[in-house]
Amino acid sequence: MLKIANYVRAKSLEEAYTLAQKRTNVILGGMLWLKMQNRSVQTAIDLCDLGLDKIEEQDDCFSIGAMVSLRALEMHPGLNALTQGAMAEAVKHIVGVQFRNLATLGGSLYGRFGFSDVLTLFQVLDAEVELYHHGIMKINDFAQLPRTTRDLLVRVIVPKRSMRVCYLSQRNTATDFPVVACAVSETDGKYLCAVGARPGAAVVFTDEQGLLCGGITQESAEAFGKEIANRASFGSNTRASAAYRKQVCAVLVRRCLMQIKEG
Repeated sequence: MLKIANYVRAKSLEEAYTLAQKRTNVILGGMLWLKMQNRSVQTAIDLCDLGLDKIEEQDDCFSIGAMVSLRALEMHPGLNALTQGAMAEAVKHIVGVQFRNLATLGGSLYGRFGFSDVLTLFQVLDAEVELYHHGIMKINDFAQLPRTTRDLLVRVIVPKRSMRVCYLSQRNTATDFPVVACAVSETDGKYLCAVGARPGAAVVFTDEQGLLCGGITQESAEAFGKEIANRASFGSNTRASAAYRKQVCAVLVRRCLMQIKEG
C-alpha cells in the first residue's frame, strides 16, 4: 500500500529539484508504477504546473517535455513521420489507451526499467535528455547514471535528421511486458541497435565488424542479428529463459533490418 504524507504541486523546477533531494520524497510522474509499490512517501511532488506536457517541433529537433503522455507520443504525426511509425509501435502495446493517457515520458525513462520499450527506442534516435542539475547529455550516458542519482528529467531532445528506424518486440501476450525489445536505426550508413528487456535495461550496439557495410541483404541481416545476440547478455525470469531471449533477439534484429530495407 502506498502512503503519502504530503502533496506538493511544484511552482518551479528549482522547488521540485530541492524537494526531490530528500530520499523520502518522490516525483509523481503519471503515478502508475508508484501506486503499485508498498512504501511510505513523505512528500509527493507533482510537476503538472510546470508546462512539461508539450511536444515542441523546432527547425532541427523535437523537444519533448517529461510530462508528455505515452499516448501523445503514439499519436504525434511529426515524431511518427521521423521514425517511420516506430514511435507508435514502441508504445502501442503498453497496457492500454487509458494507461498510456496517464503514463509519462519522464516516468518511463527516468526509472530506466529493464522492460522499458520507450528507453529502447530513444537510444537509437541519437536523443539527448535535459536534466535540471546535470544539464544536457546523450541518452545513452543518462542510462548509465547510478540509480541513486537524484535529479529532475526536464525534456528529451530528438534531432531531426534523415534516418531509417524500426522497432519490434516479442510479448507473451499483447499487452504484457516485452520478453525482448529491439530497435534499429540507420543514419548515413551507420547502424545503431538497442536491445531491451533482456530482462535488464536496454543496451546499445554498433556494427563493429562492418557486417552491413555492403548494405542490407538477407544474409547480412541474419549475420548481424546473430552477432548482436551473441554480444548481448540475457537473463531468465518468469517470462522467458536467457536462451530463449537470445534466439528471439537474433530474429528481431534481422526483421528490423529487413523492414528498414523495405522502407
